[in-house]
Amino acid sequence: MTYFERALKDGHAEIAGEGKQQKVTYKAISHTERYSDPEEQVRAEFWAELIYRYQYEPNRIGIEVIVPDRTPSDRADLVVFRDDERKRPYAVIECKRDGITDAEFNQAVEQAYGNGTWTKFRADYVMVVAGATRRVLDCTDRYGALERDKNIVADLPRKYDKPEEYKYHKGSSLDIHPVNREELIAAIRKCHQTLWGGGRLSPPAAFGELCKLIFVKISDEQAPRKKGQPYEFQIKSNEPARRLAERIRALYETQQEKDPDVFTETIKVDDATIRTIVLHLESINLNKTDLDTKGVAFEQFMDGFFKGDFGQYFTPREIIQFAVAMMHLTHEDIVLDPACGSGGFLLYALDAVRREASEYHDPGDDHYKHWHDFAEKRLFGIEINDEITRVAKMNMILHDDGHTNVIGADALESIEKLTERNKGFAENRFTLVLTNPPFGSMVKQTEKPYLLDYEMTKIAYTAKATTKSDIKAGKKSIKQRTSVKTEILFCERVYQFLKPGKGRAAIVLPDGILTNSSLQGVRNWLLESFQLLAVVSLPQTAFSYFGAGVKSSIVFLRKRAVNEVPDDDEAIFMAAAENVGYDATGRPTMKVVETQESNDKKIEIHRCDLFDLRVTYNKEGDKWVEKHSEVAPDSGILGEYRKFERNPQPFFV
Repeated sequence: MTYFERALKDGHAEIAGEGKQQKVTYKAISHTERYSDPEEQVRAEFWAELIYRYQYEPNRIGIEVIVPDRTPSDRADLVVFRDDERKRPYAVIECKRDGITDAEFNQAVEQAYGNGTWTKFRADYVMVVAGATRRVLDCTDRYGALERDKNIVADLPRKYDKPEEYKYHKGSSLDIHPVNREELIAAIRKCHQTLWGGGRLSPPAAFGELCKLIFVKISDEQAPRKKGQPYEFQIKSNEPARRLAERIRALYETQQEKDPDVFTETIKVDDATIRTIVLHLESINLNKTDLDTKGVAFEQFMDGFFKGDFGQYFTPREIIQFAVAMMHLTHEDIVLDPACGSGGFLLYALDAVRREASEYHDPGDDHYKHWHDFAEKRLFGIEINDEITRVAKMNMILHDDGHTNVIGADALESIEKLTERNKGFAENRFTLVLTNPPFGSMVKQTEKPYLLDYEMTKIAYTAKATTKSDIKAGKKSIKQRTSVKTEILFCERVYQFLKPGKGRAAIVLPDGILTNSSLQGVRNWLLESFQLLAVVSLPQTAFSYFGAGVKSSIVFLRKRAVNEVPDDDEAIFMAAAENVGYDATGRPTMKVVETQESNDKKIEIHRCDLFDLRVTYNKEGDKWVEKHSEVAPDSGILGEYRKFERNPQPFFV
């Protein structure tokens, strides 16, 4: 129950009307406002919080109080008074909608401070509230009229008391708390806006700095502390931004020493920016926030973040969910994404094993060991971009680990060099590769000497192509190539990583590899090296929203055993998807085909060509909030493939 719902129940406020005409009456002062206004809803909730958490009497809280001035025209959102007659102001509060920019927030601070000083309300404190982002300043004559740093306090005092040194204490009545998806998305978005600063940092650099600070936040939550002790990642009363930043940097450096592979650089943003990020995040308990909530929130945020120039580092979740579901992934698999980007395939692989753990174990040590051993020992990723590598690692940490075996490297480099970084990246080791490699660019021998080690440089690409057997026998029909497209090299690298006979792969490839007559030799090599299990054609727009317009398909393969000869009668599953769950603008296109609702729980079946998605919602207040979703295994193209597996016959849908 929210503070305002409690106030309604206790009769301190009353709601009347519907829609745009809905109004709220604050009964102690007989004041009515339009409740349909989003900023009024923010004010109503904080007004109730003043009553229940801060313990101020309802009749001492003024609303829309005229600011005393030569020509009174301005009004304060909320004023807490010292007296029943409401003549002696104690605190002046401005309430703003959640998600305002830093500039708007700072403008609100100046407005509140100007109204709170001795020339107007003569209050002790001013406060700005914008969702979970809040700032309280001491505006008494102990500080100069222009001071905005040393006079920041952790929180508004309760019942006219002195301000506390810290606001949040472990196990206290005001502990940090888990949040829902919308609240977490809002907090992350505010943090990124603060760091990006309208172009001050590139989007990946800004997200990288956010990852560092979230890393500190999570580490601080996990640090051992007694009940009643304060957290470090929060505002401290009368602490300048410089000292707060020193505390945060010291926490970061401590964690760097414990886990040096996650972040190799220092925190690069300035002190004031660090303080603003702390304001945005200090109230949230990320560790205790539901895993599905964190997953959906960060995924939705990154949907918008990884666009244009950075779209190559992100694969839409519908494509990932489908690929993972097709491959029957279990905790016994050793999984690799050699072009892992932001970590999507790895996260969904981990999620699949978590769900498997729930089928075998009740929550507890055995359940944890089931999926955590997989995350620690059987989940691997490679990403060439260092900034995006940090994003992937942070993404894994937020999902309760799995970052141990994610490295920043060129996946096409010699396997010997990769194993120097991590012995797990061995040839013929992996049972499953899931990947969406970069398309289109050429790898040139003048820039990458390792190119000449690839078989793909030694085959003819025309119909009269050199076979794999010819290469092994030392026969060559062409001069060795000095440049090859990345997607072709990734096919060979996937082959090298996979375990002979049993290793499977789901790889997104441009349709040119499958259809261009000039690449017949590549297809010959693929069919000799792999059994082709399935090809699912994606629409032209599948990656348009993320800045790529190349027509592509998901190709499912099994690495042949040593000396295994291809059989001309091998059945191949073929399918074409038009509706993959979103359109060229990123807008969802799944259709709700079934709804089941009971009390505070709702289940919907969302349908696209690839699969049906079972989505579970919980009711929070008057809103339905998504809690988790899972793919229905016998639905859509996925369901047709399950039938094909039971009776492999040539198939096209």
